[in-house]
Amino acid sequence: MPAVPASVRTVRAGVRELLAARGVGQDLSDSAVVVTSELVTNALTHSAGDRIVCRLHVMADRVRIEVEDQARGPEVPFLRRPGPDDQNGRGLLLVDALGSDWGVGRAPGGHGRVVWAELPLRSPSQEPHARP
Repeated sequence: MPAVPASVRTVRAGVRELLAARGVGQDLSDSAVVVTSELVTNALTHSAGDRIVCRLHVMADRVRIEVEDQARGPEVPFLRRPGPDDQNGRGLLLVDALGSDWGVGRAPGGHGRVVWAELPLRSPSQEPHARP
């Protein structure tokens, strides 16, 4: 999709629709939409490219979100600790808090990068209890 601000809204709607079709609960869907929004916004802000690709994988135990950009910008995504008055820099803190894991890798073919995040399908409180 084009690397323009309107793409964030389009991706959020697509993620919500796909997760609803797969029967993913509202809480996880809401978290996945926030994570996707942050990853796409970072790609738009820092990649200096003209396109982004968003992939969503729903697996047996987790949801994996991948955002590929052209990596034309100077920055590699990293977790920041913004000051209380900073206007930006909290996106990956949200991704880290909502997900079980995240990272950065090379895009397929080596041109660009993929920033990914995973969210568990079940929270620890939803896990079946072991019987003695």
